[in-house]
Amino acid sequence: MKPLLLAVDSGNTRVKWGLHDGRNWLMQGAAAQGDTARLEQEWRNLHEPSRVVVSNVASIQTRTILSELLARWKAEPQWVTAAPYQCGVRNYYANAAQLGSDRWAALVAAWVLERQGCLVVDAGTAMTVDALSDTGEFLGGIITPGIDLMQKILVENLGLESGDGKFCDYPDSTADALFSGALHAMAGAIERMAALLAGTLGRMPECILSGGAAQQLQPQLNVNVKVMDNLVLQGLLAIARETSETASGEAAASPEDSTGN
Repeated sequence: MKPLLLAVDSGNTRVKWGLHDGRNWLMQGAAAQGDTARLEQEWRNLHEPSRVVVSNVASIQTRTILSELLARWKAEPQWVTAAPYQCGVRNYYANAAQLGSDRWAALVAAWVLERQGCLVVDAGTAMTVDALSDTGEFLGGIITPGIDLMQKILVENLGLESGDGKFCDYPDSTADALFSGALHAMAGAIERMAALLAGTLGRMPECILSGGAAQQLQPQLNVNVKVMDNLVLQGLLAIARETSETASGEAAASPEDSTGN
């Protein structure tokens, strides 16, 4: 059997995972953050991975729980953190390691897939909009509340009536006004960042869009959009591959080999 890689994206709301054989995703799954029983059930009968790579932006407690679940296999998990340079992407964050591992993995995936400047948007619990240059430089990005969080903040702090809203051009109920306002705010942030990056690139960038609200957000955007599911998992796969190649190269060029000792 081919060596298998388990990639795990532990976000604020969900834990997504995929098992890859070097060519294809064999299995993928997701569980609500904290639903340990679901992960236990999904992973119980998996073929044993030879490598495990994890992005965790949830709590330290979540990392501990994941570590216990992953201990069923011999492979020591690789916990990804943002690096100054990796997989062709240069990190221009003021403190490189402070960038979330999920944002870093998504940037890596977008660069590997596009090989040109673009906006990388993850519309989840929070929305991140990150800018990549044509030479693979992460220039910086913004963070806003996601669609559910934005509505929740207004309901809880202003005492507004909550409900299941829908997008309307001219909302005539509070629920629709909240939902439409959140989508407008998110779309506006993306389009402003696209215009900003267009000035840097000399052309309008493509928007690589992922996250739970991607399908709701896409129709409201006046930019070129590619919706890509599981962008973080794709980035973790690329990071794992480069890490493996680097380790193999270092082993081949070890001092013991070169000196004959």
